[in-house]
Formats: sequence, C-alpha cells, structure tokens
Amino acid sequence: MIRLDFAVTLRQGVFTLEVADAASVEVLGVFGPSGSGKTSLLEVIAGLRTPDTGHVRVADRLLLSTEQRVNVPPHHRQVGYVPQDVALFPHLDVRGNLLYGAPSRSRIPLHDSRLPSPDSRHDLEQICTMLEIAHLVDRRVADLSGGERQRVAIGRALMSAPRILLLDEPLTAVDRSRKDRILPYLLRIRRELHVPMVYVTHDWREMHAIADRVLVLEAGRVGEVRSEK
Repeated sequence: MIRLDFAVTLRQGVFTLEVADAASVEVLGVFGPSGSGKTSLLEVIAGLRTPDTGHVRVADRLLLSTEQRVNVPPHHRQVGYVPQDVALFPHLDVRGNLLYGAPSRSRIPLHDSRLPSPDSRHDLEQICTMLEIAHLVDRRVADLSGGERQRVAIGRALMSAPRILLLDEPLTAVDRSRKDRILPYLLRIRRELHVPMVYVTHDWREMHAIADRVLVLEAGRVGEVRSEK
C-alpha cells in the first residue's frame, strides 16, 4: 500500500474540479461519467496540470503545494502515467518505447540475465515476461493490436520504476473480450510488483475487479467513497 493524500481545486472555464482524499491504498479507483474530472485529477497528480490551490503527497513525498510553492516537475515525480490515447512513439519499435525514459541502469538487452541494480525496481525482461510482450520487442508500433499497444504502454510506464502508476481508462479502446484478457495483467502487476495504482474508468465491472477504494466523481466533486475489498 501507499499513502496518497491530495486536495485540489482546478478551474477550467465553467467547470471546477474540487476533490480531496487521503488514504493508504493498493489501487485507488476513480469512477464517473465523461466530463466528471477524472482525467484532470490524474494530470494534476502527474504534474501535467497545476491546480489553482491544493496539495498532492505520495507516501512521504510532497509533490505539490500551492501554499508552500512546491511543484515538482513531472519527470521528477516518479509517477508512471498511461493516458487514454496510449501515446506510443511510432518511430520507435516496441523495445525503444519500453526503454524510453527508463533509467540508464535499466537499459539492458532483453536476453541479458543480469538482475536489476538495487535501486532499480524492474528490468526489461521482468516487465516483458509479466505482460507477455517479449515476442513483440522488435515489432513496429503500427503492427500492434489494440490490446498489445495497451500492454506496451503499461510496460513503458513500469520501466520508469514509478512509486505509483496512473491508468486513465486503459481498457476503453478495446472490446469486452480483449478487456477480459488484459485485466489479468493489471491484477498481476498489483499482486506481484506491488506498484500502487490510481485507476480511472467509467466501467464499474473493471473497477470492482481491481480497486480497493473508489472515489465516485460527479461534476468535479466527490459524490461517494466506496470500499471494494
């Protein structure tokens, strides 16, 4: 588990996101309809948006405080972010995408049997094995299926050794049968890698399967908090 503590207010035109929560979680779910502020909340935690007021703390590290004038840049937050559109780099193959932005100590060949250094959480071979994408490492992004793209995007985020993983509706672009095949990979990450997550979706079936605490957003506010485990 990890302690996630945030309270933010973000005004975007006529819409205002005003949410707060503090809890120790393995997977915090953020549930709600389109336009309820789910993605905006993830972007604030990731450092891609700066709220008008508020704070974000992950474990013992303060990432943002408008009062204390603290705003850690996104690339220093140790936050892995998988956006809705996946955003893989088309000019790189799968291996290149996985290694992009990873610490240099993790840049080892897939066939290399060396263990990761003590300060590196995961290595390339471990991630590829867990997500079952080792056979894809030399493939072009254009040649991947929707489900394969999702797994590569998740693997790329994990390669940065994040303290927390943010997943913005990772299964929205795939059909039900593919969702049923990808969801076990996410459960395996939770179970074996012990990487805490913030998981955004508007599909309650997904949420119930993976989250242990759920914030239900309604028009930028927390309408309900549920415990799923």
